[in-house]
Amino acid sequence: MKVAHLTSAHPRYDTRIFFKQCRSLAAAGHVVTLVVADGRGDGRRDGVDIADVGASSGRFERIVKSTRRVYERALQIDADLYHLHDPELMPIGSKLRRRGKTVVYDAHEDLPRQILAKHYLGGITRRVLSHGVDFYQRRACKRFDAVVTATPYIRDRFARFHPQVVDVNNFPMEGELSGAPDPRLAASPNEPPSVCYVGGIASIRGIREIVRAMESVKQECRLQLAGDFKQVSLEQEVMTYTGWGRVEAHGYLDRDGVRRVLGSSIAGIVTLHPVINYLDALPVKMFEYMSAGLPVIASDFPLWREIVEGSDCGLCVDPLNPGAIAEAIDFLVANPDRAREMGANGQRAVAERYNWQQEERKLLETYHLLAAAPRLA
Repeated sequence: MKVAHLTSAHPRYDTRIFFKQCRSLAAAGHVVTLVVADGRGDGRRDGVDIADVGASSGRFERIVKSTRRVYERALQIDADLYHLHDPELMPIGSKLRRRGKTVVYDAHEDLPRQILAKHYLGGITRRVLSHGVDFYQRRACKRFDAVVTATPYIRDRFARFHPQVVDVNNFPMEGELSGAPDPRLAASPNEPPSVCYVGGIASIRGIREIVRAMESVKQECRLQLAGDFKQVSLEQEVMTYTGWGRVEAHGYLDRDGVRRVLGSSIAGIVTLHPVINYLDALPVKMFEYMSAGLPVIASDFPLWREIVEGSDCGLCVDPLNPGAIAEAIDFLVANPDRAREMGANGQRAVAERYNWQQEERKLLETYHLLAAAPRLA
């Protein structure tokens, strides 16, 4: 089929959209165009055409003007199937559906629950907005041909009102982040080992507790941070903590940079706070740590505990307790053989179950079914 993936918010080389879905579809023989709004111009990579509609200056312009430009470019492409990756594109999906096009909506997040976790909104405002978004999402998606979700939990929520829903999880690609450590970042005999946190840095993702934990770690150890702070004020705050003296902040890194950090660390940390939209999430970074052969230090959520303890690939801790995080770090540093065993177990679990190759099959099968289905305008 001639396929167009549409996003007004994600970067052109988003891991889920470009590196996994678009490249897999192109490799399977589909003609794939990715429409983005980043101002970097048109291009082509790995068999995928990239069509840029120009960057927006702010959130309001992105939602109002970028979506219109994405729709206009989508019409020019005249694809058989349109795959939408942002909630603000749902009205575009409805218009394309009325034109007789096949439309797929990709739910990266559980949007109504995500709104409930935004505590800067008042309690009543959160509930009203969450309910309204849920109502509109249900109404819009009922008209679409299929819904793809990023987790089984989100799949089950959409399956209550849509007959064609499939979870395509953000599991790692084979060999994506494994391999020999980069000698430029590997610790020398005179340097302490390090643990790492990779991803966007925010209070809700546990950065305060992680840096505080470094104050209590008894073993010689450093923390590598690979990611950007969401708030400058938060960065300035944690830099005043005593534990910051044991932190090496890299800022945002591309995939090669992330691979180097993982290759020079002994464990990966993913201690997100117990907010409603994280409890049933499947954090990409946890599986990337596992893929790289690192034991994980993860939040003690029931679903995460089932994965981590079930695979014997790390330790689960109270994410709000810096002392518990510090104890986990100390254990892994003091027991390198056990840490390596856990890392190998996680790598094996990814090879056998938590990998993109299995998720790719579900995506391709969904497209195959949609291509064979009769079209009803």
